[in-house]
Amino acid sequence: MATQMFEGSRHAAVYQKYRFAPGKELQQTILSYLQEKKAIPAELAVDVGCGSGQGTRFLAEHFKKVVGTDISEAQIQEARDSPCTPNISYLVCPAEELPLPDRSVDVLTSFTAAHWFRLGQFMGEAQRVLKPGGCVAISTYTVDMSLRYGRCSQQLTSIFRECWDVILKYSHDRIKHVLEDYKEIFEALPFPDKKRITDIYDQIPMTVEGVVGYMESSSPYQTFKKNDPQAATSLLQETEKRMLETMGVCSRETPVEFWVRHVCVLGCK
Repeated sequence: MATQMFEGSRHAAVYQKYRFAPGKELQQTILSYLQEKKAIPAELAVDVGCGSGQGTRFLAEHFKKVVGTDISEAQIQEARDSPCTPNISYLVCPAEELPLPDRSVDVLTSFTAAHWFRLGQFMGEAQRVLKPGGCVAISTYTVDMSLRYGRCSQQLTSIFRECWDVILKYSHDRIKHVLEDYKEIFEALPFPDKKRITDIYDQIPMTVEGVVGYMESSSPYQTFKKNDPQAATSLLQETEKRMLETMGVCSRETPVEFWVRHVCVLGCK
């Protein structure tokens, strides 16, 4: 069974509110690869570990039918409760046991989730459900994040990273896959025709509230909060206060540029 880190309804609600969809550069990287491999237009895309559906909704613009799967019932409920197009459906199931017929899927994706899977079993399922010529796109954003706002970008990024470094002390050991740029996940992909791209940079539109909310939505923060609720809450409150003071603004809704680096593993069966 996959590692389950996003189970509670409260956590799922925070995740839905603050997690961002795949950025434009990541989207274009994936779409360009699928076009190169003639994997689009196609009938069916499956988004594994879909959470509350941020990546699933992106896929719906390019496929006739999209299925999002996740092991968390709370996450799937959030996805179903969110506005979406009629070609999307959701299933609760482990990444290692997809209730799909053999050779039925054109494209299999996973956005910032594959590091939680049992890789051998998941890759076996990818091999089983993909059609010949079908493609996989497995991506994650890394911990290399920065903020930009006027002349205080460097100071703002330092404040963010100080907070983020405290939170990351509570990371599950599976975060090693992210820290290693999905190298092991790339090596586990059972297709000879594959590549790994580690330098995809995206600017995500955010507010101060959104940046703090993103940190709250992370699994390490939720672990921190379970261990020491007061310290965890105080950390985010103090970080938000420092950010606003540095920017010289009062509103949590003040826009900032949130820059992330993506890693993407691509392969064709």
